[in-house]
Amino acid sequence: MIGLVVNPVAGVGGPAGLAGSDGADVQHLALARGARSRVQERAALALTELAARHPGLVVATADGAMGADAVRAAGLVPRVVWTPGRATAGADTTAAADTTAAVGALAAAGADLILVVGGDGTLRDACAGLDAAASFDPMQDDTPDAGRSAGEGSDIWRVVLQVESGAGEAGAAGAAAAGAAAAGAAAAGAVAAGAVVPAVLGVPAGVKMYSPVFAVSPRAAGAIAADWIDRDGLPTDDREVLDIDEAAMRQARVDPTLYGMLRVPYRAGRTQARKAATPVTEAAAVEAAARGAVARMLPGVRYLLGPGGTTAEIARQLGVEGSPLGVDVVLDGAVRVRGASEQELLAQIAQGPAQAVITVIGGQGFLLGRGNQQLSAAVLRAIGPDPLLVVAPEQKLIDLHGRPLLVDTGDPDLDARLAGHVRIITGVGTRSLYAVTAPELTPA
Repeated sequence: MIGLVVNPVAGVGGPAGLAGSDGADVQHLALARGARSRVQERAALALTELAARHPGLVVATADGAMGADAVRAAGLVPRVVWTPGRATAGADTTAAADTTAAVGALAAAGADLILVVGGDGTLRDACAGLDAAASFDPMQDDTPDAGRSAGEGSDIWRVVLQVESGAGEAGAAGAAAAGAAAAGAAAAGAVAAGAVVPAVLGVPAGVKMYSPVFAVSPRAAGAIAADWIDRDGLPTDDREVLDIDEAAMRQARVDPTLYGMLRVPYRAGRTQARKAATPVTEAAAVEAAARGAVARMLPGVRYLLGPGGTTAEIARQLGVEGSPLGVDVVLDGAVRVRGASEQELLAQIAQGPAQAVITVIGGQGFLLGRGNQQLSAAVLRAIGPDPLLVVAPEQKLIDLHGRPLLVDTGDPDLDARLAGHVRIITGVGTRSLYAVTAPELTPA
């Protein structure tokens, strides 16, 4: 049985320039800045792919915006096994405990593959849900219907899952405390109890998606789920769930923490790799690539410096203070906007020539769509026909072993336009021509 959990506010902080969506305050601020979550659209892409191969499929899920709405929209049949204790459908905010409880209920209801739509924080909460599922066995009704089942009530989850949530996508010290050891113990406990430990696959829809538990795109996630049904399962890997404390990140302390392990279905080219850090020994190569980029910068052009170590080095060489993981607008050696939102970037572009300066996420190969959602399709289209200045040390390209770079703006037409090949500044006077594709353009 396929399960689905959607975090309704996943990714809302990205276009707002907030580097994440954790916490009700951050979510409200993002909405006040005119940002919106595209999580339902991303869920729809995955489910539409699944529905094309398995029409009429019954999908176990949570009520309302946490899953049932998306299942119905795709023409599939939701079997609601958990209903939030508050009105989540259409809500502006959600709590970590919602995801935790929903995943736990799906596991207890017998889902063998759970699609979780969100970012690293959402998957972090999914780990806590599997931990809880190892301890509880709610009564359930295996009879599906057109949207609400007798198993929906699962009131036991409202009572026994007293997970303290620090409101938000990742939240909760209580939920997050399910670290690698706890998650492993939970899995072992479930197996010992005769229960099936479900596989989990992330559908990328958040801001932070560095964990290797996500499909490379929503469509790829739907294809993997369809293959799972066709083949009665797929090979799985135990993979890490990593997350960054956003409050610390906004203070320039970027230290990913391991929160658990998930059993993830693996398909080459369809499941993303873990983000690789730049080794200290490559510092000189990063410095050289940054110098190459600085040398190509022109007066009168607004450069939108995206997140990453290489772009941080560019900022250092320009003598400006950039935001840790934000997008900064630099014009003629001065910061015009620090940590800009999508709307602020559009306003700057309207004032004159601009170009987005981005780098390659090591190990994954993403250029767009992972941690730099401020550089949206609208922003890139507004820049014009040559929107990107790509900078990366040569070793990052070598480490991809021929795999193409990836763009995932959420706009298929723009992704197709950006696909092909891109020139990458790799040093002072050196450039590489490298292949670029969009996951949605790659046959699943």
